[in-house]
Amino acid sequence: MPDRDLNAMLDRQARQQPQAVAFRDPQRSWTFEQVQQASLRIGQGLRAAGIGPGERVACLTRHVVECTLLTLGAARIGAVCMPVNWRLAPNEVAYILANGHARFLMTDALFADTARQAAPPGLLTMVATDEGSTLTGFGDWYGAYPALDAGVETDPDATALQLYSSGTTGQPKGVEISHRNITINTEQTGSEIGFDGPAHVMFNALPPFHIAGVGLTLLTLGRGGQSVCMPEFDPPRIIEGIAQHRITHLFLVPAMILALISTPGVAAGDYSSVQSISYGASPISESVLREATRVFGCGFTQLYGLTETTGAIVYLPPEDHDPQGPKAHLMRAAGRAGRLVGLRIVDANTGVDLPEGEVGEVWIRSPQNMRGYWDNPAATEQAFPQGRDAQGGWFRSGDAGCLREGYLYIRDRIKDMIISGGENIYPAEVENTLMKHPAVADGAIIGVPDDKWGESVKACVVLRPGAQATERDIIDFMRREIAHYKCPKSVDFRTELPRNPSGKLLKYVLREPYWAGRDRAVG
Repeated sequence: MPDRDLNAMLDRQARQQPQAVAFRDPQRSWTFEQVQQASLRIGQGLRAAGIGPGERVACLTRHVVECTLLTLGAARIGAVCMPVNWRLAPNEVAYILANGHARFLMTDALFADTARQAAPPGLLTMVATDEGSTLTGFGDWYGAYPALDAGVETDPDATALQLYSSGTTGQPKGVEISHRNITINTEQTGSEIGFDGPAHVMFNALPPFHIAGVGLTLLTLGRGGQSVCMPEFDPPRIIEGIAQHRITHLFLVPAMILALISTPGVAAGDYSSVQSISYGASPISESVLREATRVFGCGFTQLYGLTETTGAIVYLPPEDHDPQGPKAHLMRAAGRAGRLVGLRIVDANTGVDLPEGEVGEVWIRSPQNMRGYWDNPAATEQAFPQGRDAQGGWFRSGDAGCLREGYLYIRDRIKDMIISGGENIYPAEVENTLMKHPAVADGAIIGVPDDKWGESVKACVVLRPGAQATERDIIDFMRREIAHYKCPKSVDFRTELPRNPSGKLLKYVLREPYWAGRDRAVG
């Protein structure tokens, strides 16, 4: 059975194996007992700063272990950890911190200037994860407080994490993830990928603002194994670290797997400890799978899920990765639903369930479904049109797909979202910036195929009469306004954009030439 909440999960492991290593990064390691003690001290420090139940504590950091410690410390007093994407522009960071009413902010020294610029009026305390700034160090800050239990009774359905997901309107939305969401994912996904107990070690080079980043550290903690974390993706160091730390499990996006197998000297690495590699965000190509299987010598599992489902809820196991055999067609599937997960394919316009094989919107019922969008009841109601229930309610994924013999196939995205190298990019947000360019009369953002990233961002632009702008002008302008990963990598100039009689932009017409001849209209 899943643990009741994060506090119970940590306390159980600290009681059963206090001296076993829970987390490790390039600087140090933490035993389960040390993680427990740190969480108690952090809880006391937050309380002393004037932070109470339900209030948000934010982190702007590459360091996933520190983010996880802050999550666990906040849980001790019923507060909520709110990781922020450090790749965002300062004005984007400021919006999120203000939207969440952040009361505490932990930052890397590298982002200290951004943190100061973006700090909301109600912020009480700011600390740094590392040296190089004038801020108090995170470890020094919480080390000054006693390791005492705050005595707060935690509601399993209370929010533990708030992660931000950009929306179709262009403004990010705070996804509220509960203690129960996390502890159930720990049991379900941990079981599906075969991660269970002290003998297993997970390599985690994913950012803490992704559900896969902080979620993996919580999963390994709850399963009693170890996380080896890196603050950034560095293929040579990962190859070296797999042998050094006897890594048994990894989670990567396909672009990361491609980068690893393309690294000089990869064939000389020692991968004898590796049992399983999981991947998500986009399918893996047959050529990459074939080469990665040869190099690493282990099975691969595809995971499908969203931030709103607390990560994975659909799984394609190693036995279904068979590109040359009788199951070759399953390489185009996302996988089968987890044990507690229900799937429906629904006509997005009528709400009527569609028969097997027909493409419609994927609806998901799962106890991992988020509580809702922070301070946004309209968006929550739209995401759960039939409301919530004991099984989590039916959540509208925004993905278009079909079911065949129990397997889910993703065909397109209803919400026009682009996934490039594992990052979610919403065209509406990028288009808002594109239309600010003084030479642009009309514009659209679409995703086009990219062999490395799955999809890349393209701008389709109509210039104002008499105006001039180059592709470089457009891209450089946008890079000054929003995070670089959201900006177009290419620009097509057109005389007009396709629209229907009522003026609605026909993005499928724009996208069609780029995806011609492919069985999926997404990467």
